[in-house]
Amino acid sequence: MTRLTGWFPRILTMANNSPWGSGSGGSGGSGDSGSGGSDGGNGGGSNAGGSGPRNPWQPQGNGGTGGRKANNIEDLFKRRPGGGGGGGFRGGGFGGLPKRPNGKSYVPIAIGVVVVAWLVLSSFHRVGPQERGVVTFLGSYSRTVEPGIALTLPAPIESFETVDVQNIRTIDIPAAGTQENLILTGDQNLVDLAYSVRWTIKDPTLYLFQLADPEATIREAAEAAMRASVAEVTLDDAIGPGRIEVEQKVEQRMKELLDSYRSGIQVQGVAIKKADPPEAVNEAFKAVSAAQQEAQTYLNEARAYAQQLTAAAQGEAAAFDKVYEEYRLAPEVTRRRMYYETMERVLSKLDKTIIEPGNVTPYLPLPELRKKMQESTVEAPRAQGGSN
Repeated sequence: MTRLTGWFPRILTMANNSPWGSGSGGSGGSGDSGSGGSDGGNGGGSNAGGSGPRNPWQPQGNGGTGGRKANNIEDLFKRRPGGGGGGGFRGGGFGGLPKRPNGKSYVPIAIGVVVVAWLVLSSFHRVGPQERGVVTFLGSYSRTVEPGIALTLPAPIESFETVDVQNIRTIDIPAAGTQENLILTGDQNLVDLAYSVRWTIKDPTLYLFQLADPEATIREAAEAAMRASVAEVTLDDAIGPGRIEVEQKVEQRMKELLDSYRSGIQVQGVAIKKADPPEAVNEAFKAVSAAQQEAQTYLNEARAYAQQLTAAAQGEAAAFDKVYEEYRLAPEVTRRRMYYETMERVLSKLDKTIIEPGNVTPYLPLPELRKKMQESTVEAPRAQGGSN
């Protein structure tokens, strides 16, 4: 009971502080009933003495009638700052716009200009030579437009989208800045491959409506085709001469897979940009490759030397055959000629000169004379250079 009695003063205080006035509702009610015949629309806000509850929607004035004025809703709008007659039109125009010379507003003209611009911009479309236009009617596919000027219904009834069908797009796998892309080869080794796929749009209708994410589909198809192709070759082929064959197989498999999806995409080519062993064994693999290349170099040099010896032997055999033919024709002459040539070849390397006896000194120091002549020949230019 104590709590209940304590709430009554609070309720009375809230009533006195309410926007509808203080607690003199009895006199206000009489005022309202007395003035009901004279002004039924004003209600209780027109009591003469101002003792009734104040209307919160009626601004307090400074007039001689105690600041109470009519609370008609039209009067409230008329008393808005800057307002006059016409519901917010200032100077006879909307939003401060002046009127036309005939007294009418510019608003209909502005609305007409906006409508015409909207009709023109959303109904006329230009399609380039390398593009195709796809028209949708209320979200559903309607038709495909060839290059030129296209006319459609205004948006949002018909929507128009242009698609470039000649631009060659490229997707890099893996994307820049990502980790290794390890693929298992046919000889149970791992190879780190980085490659790119070039593609164009073959059918814009299928490209826009058949696949939810065309680029993601191309990426997944390329991954599947590459792993299937690399699994058919060895590591040496994947990083060496077999790369071209792998690229061709990947391109063919991607075309078959994307055509089965009815993707509207044409694969133009696949290029392997990097084919290395895993990073953990890359240094050791480079050392092995260097040793293999060095061994191959030695083999090539040995083959070249063998070919030179073979060619020289074949030349000597051909010369001997020619000499034998001459020997068969004239054996004695050929025998003497071979003897002279052999002795000339042998004696030319000796440091002695042999002559036949007969009133001639058996030995002449011809080698020493020859050396002296050579030394004098070499020293003469030096002496000339020093004198100059």
